[in-house]
Amino acid sequence: MSSTGYHLPVLLHDCINGLLIDSSGIYVDVTFGGGGHSRAILEKLISGRLIAFDQDVDALQNVPEDDKFTLVPQNFKYLKNNLRLLGCKQVNGVLGDLGVSSHQFDIPDRGFSIRFDADLDMRMDQRSKLTASIILNEYSEDDLYRIFRTYGEVRSLGRLVSTILSARSAENIKSVFQFKEMIADCIDKRKPSQYLAQVFQALRIEVNDEMNVLQEFLKQSADVLKPGGRLVIMSYHSLEDRLVKNFIKSGNFEGKVEQDFFGNVIKPFKAINNKVITPSNEELKENNRARSAKLRIAEKL
Repeated sequence: MSSTGYHLPVLLHDCINGLLIDSSGIYVDVTFGGGGHSRAILEKLISGRLIAFDQDVDALQNVPEDDKFTLVPQNFKYLKNNLRLLGCKQVNGVLGDLGVSSHQFDIPDRGFSIRFDADLDMRMDQRSKLTASIILNEYSEDDLYRIFRTYGEVRSLGRLVSTILSARSAENIKSVFQFKEMIADCIDKRKPSQYLAQVFQALRIEVNDEMNVLQEFLKQSADVLKPGGRLVIMSYHSLEDRLVKNFIKSGNFEGKVEQDFFGNVIKPFKAINNKVITPSNEELKENNRARSAKLRIAEKL
C-alpha cells in the first residue's frame, strides 16, 4: 500500500521546512504511519540518519528500503530510551504528526470510525489490553464523567453517562453501531456527527492514554534535541494544541512562565511561529481531513 493510500501527509512542505534539515543530521519522526513525512526527510539526507517510531504493526508495510532509516515499533513515549539504545544522545530535529492516521479511520475493524460497524476497539497498539468496549462496560460513573468531560468536552454529559450505565446493565456494549443506537437520544440533532466525534474522541484518547503520552514525549524531546534543533508538531484538536503551545511558551503544560534569579524565562524552546500554521485552501481540497491541523515549530535553546 502506498503512503498516499495509507495516510496523506499533512502540511508536508511546512513540516520539512520547519525542520531546517542538515543533510548529515539525525532526525526523528515519532509518528511514521504511511511514511510520507519520513520519505520527504530521507530525500534531504546524504550522510544523515532518520529514526521513526510507530506502535501500529500496520505501519510496517510502509517501511522504505533505505540504509539511513530505522523504525522503532514502539510508542513515542519511549523516545529517549530508544535513542540511547541506538547510540543517539542528541538529534537535530523531531517531527510529530499527532492523532489518528487515515488508515486507522478507514479500516473498519479498528473501531475508530463512526461510519463502520465494528468492535469498539480503538487501540493504536493492538498489543495493549484496554479497549473502548472495556471502558464503556467497566469504568465507574466518575471515570466516565471524567473522560467525556475532559477529553471530549461533551455537552449534556449527565444524560450520556446515565444512558451508558443503564444500557450496560441490560447488555454488554460491544460494537460501534450498537453503541450509537444506545445513545441515540443523547445525540445533538443539530450536529449529530460533531457530537459523536466528541464522544469517540474521548474514548480514543483514554484507550491510548494520548494526553499523558504527549506530555511525556514533549518533555523528552527537550532532552534529546541539540541546541538549535527543531521541534515540529502537528495537532488536530484543542487539547493537544494547548499542551504543545504551553510547553513551547513556558516549558510546562500550564503555560505558567517561570524566571530565574536574573529574570530570564526558564524554558527549553523558543517559538519559531507565534501564529499557528494551518493548511491552505488548496491542500484542503486535496485532503479534507487536514482541516483541523495546527502546526507549531520551536527551536531548542
